[in-house]
Amino acid sequence: MFQDFRKTFSPNVKNDTLSGLTVALALVPEAVAFAFVAGVHPLTGLYAAFMVGLITAIMGGRPGMISGATGALAVVMVALVAQAERDFGAGMGPQYLFATVVLMGIIQIVAGWLKLGKFIRIVPYPVMLGFVNGLAIVIFLAQIPQLQVSTPAGKWGWTEGTWLAGNELYIMLSMIAATMFITHFLPKLTKAVPSALAGILVVSLIVIGLDLDTKTVGDLASIAGGLPTFAAPNVPLTLDTLMFILPFAVILAAIGLIESLLTITVIDDMTDTRGRGNQECVAQGTANVATGFFGGMGGCAMIGQSMINVNSGGRGRLSGIAAALFLLSFILFAAPLIEQIPIAALTGVMFMVVIGTFEWSSFRMMRYVPKRDAFIIVLVSGVTVVTDLAVAVVVGVIVAALNFAWEHAKHIYATTRIEEDGTKVYEINGPLFFGSAANFKKLFEPKNDPEKVVIEFKNSRVTDHSAIEAIDSLAMRYVNEGKEIHLRYLSKECRQLLTKAGDLCDVNVLEDPAYRVAVDKLA
Repeated sequence: MFQDFRKTFSPNVKNDTLSGLTVALALVPEAVAFAFVAGVHPLTGLYAAFMVGLITAIMGGRPGMISGATGALAVVMVALVAQAERDFGAGMGPQYLFATVVLMGIIQIVAGWLKLGKFIRIVPYPVMLGFVNGLAIVIFLAQIPQLQVSTPAGKWGWTEGTWLAGNELYIMLSMIAATMFITHFLPKLTKAVPSALAGILVVSLIVIGLDLDTKTVGDLASIAGGLPTFAAPNVPLTLDTLMFILPFAVILAAIGLIESLLTITVIDDMTDTRGRGNQECVAQGTANVATGFFGGMGGCAMIGQSMINVNSGGRGRLSGIAAALFLLSFILFAAPLIEQIPIAALTGVMFMVVIGTFEWSSFRMMRYVPKRDAFIIVLVSGVTVVTDLAVAVVVGVIVAALNFAWEHAKHIYATTRIEEDGTKVYEINGPLFFGSAANFKKLFEPKNDPEKVVIEFKNSRVTDHSAIEAIDSLAMRYVNEGKEIHLRYLSKECRQLLTKAGDLCDVNVLEDPAYRVAVDKLA
């Protein structure tokens, strides 16, 4: 691991350091806002951003990826904190949150040890597109409260009837536009400084120099504080406590891992490199266990900040380490200065992230891809916004799998021939599984067939229990008619499946030891 750390520490120290500074500035309002959403102190979000970001940058499987407190986790945590406050008394919400974060981390470490990260490969591309588009919409919605007067609250931080108006609104919008303009066009002139950082600095100097009346980081909350201190969560170590926090921990662990693993995939495509999913699972879990013992709200990969980092030139572990250390220095030493940064500058950077994250090509693709894939893209995007990322991805994978099964269920058919001894042979084409079992049964005519029937599986596979049941049911139909049925050309795996079924499937299998289905050779 030490060799891997040295190899991926920093391809470019200057780019990684400046990218880390840019990310740290963008992390401040996000962490504070998500802490408000979760119903905990702003420092709880900032400590989580620092600790999760630092540990995953050092241990993680994806150099250049940024982790910290996220909205996807915060919307689950708000229910946990509120319920703990009701059930266990005022002030107990954060303590049960910390305990849940520790358990969440343990679950993620176990997932990494079991190498469950590889299952992210089964996520279809339409689900990936829906994930990216949905997350871009979520990032956009998370910026809207900055156009309001009051402190963020609720799922996306929205409050009602408190929108900015007059000069304050015009200044906010113009500063957002200025930041976006600089972020977009500066790279065409020079790439010596990350354009997002330049946009933040220029707009901040304009606001401070002209003494413009606009919202700043300090209007959200004071970010001044000390070093995070170790303290075990103040909850009773009982079975009741475990039963209370376990469901939340499982949900948070799933959301965190899914968002992190999918973010790895996105960055892999952007950088033409490959991250290590299982290593990232262990790193995320370790970070969450640590942050739970140091008063943090936990976290996972942040696609918005990761996009800022990569687009600003951050490729190595140093970029994530620098972001975490800069954030800690803001808390310890530079709070008065950072609190003067206008929210408009940071919002403008995040709007550029939204534009860069959203797959605009998906609109054009809708005309060419199958309608079921287009539906999945829209479905996953919508569910991501309405519920959370984990539910959206699971729903997308299930719908994609059902679509796949439905399409392949229609591809099973049979060709027949009569051999010299009068035996009727059915040559099955297409997979035999739960989706095609009903159509398989309709291919045969036991009443009209001769005394001996052979079913050939040269071009088919028996894949599950539903397939075995279909074969057994068909055999019974022929037995009831007083006729013989035999199976031929079964692959090795199919024979093993029938053997394991035992008495569940009583048919004659014609031995043909020299035969191998083509796919068996590849296996």
